[in-house]
Amino acid sequence: MMIRVLDEEKSLKFYGQAFSLTVADRRDFDSFTLVYLSNDQSDFEVELTINKNNSKPYEMGTAYGHLAFCVDDLDAEHQRFSVAGFSPRKITDFEHNGELLARFFFVQDPDGYEIEVLQRHGRYH
Repeated sequence: MMIRVLDEEKSLKFYGQAFSLTVADRRDFDSFTLVYLSNDQSDFEVELTINKNNSKPYEMGTAYGHLAFCVDDLDAEHQRFSVAGFSPRKITDFEHNGELLARFFFVQDPDGYEIEVLQRHGRYH
């Protein structure tokens, strides 16, 4: 997944603290920099694109949905995010026909991208 970010340092700090993502690779070009983030829990990578000539926040548009991460202990993560100052929204229990489908909360990264944090349960591993 690739997202454009305004402030590389803020993004690295957020994704490192929130999801234990660290720099796996970095490619610097004349007009932009690509930073690849990953952790040892998954093969998934987040690619941050930092355009060097951009000084204004990006518009989210209507095509972007959200990124999601699964965690073992949603309540503990919600507390950790709160203490870190990330302002997570309240935990939601999503049910259908009396069955719990998912427990989650949302948080925004420094650029306003929505991120869902899900309790490992059912189809969410």
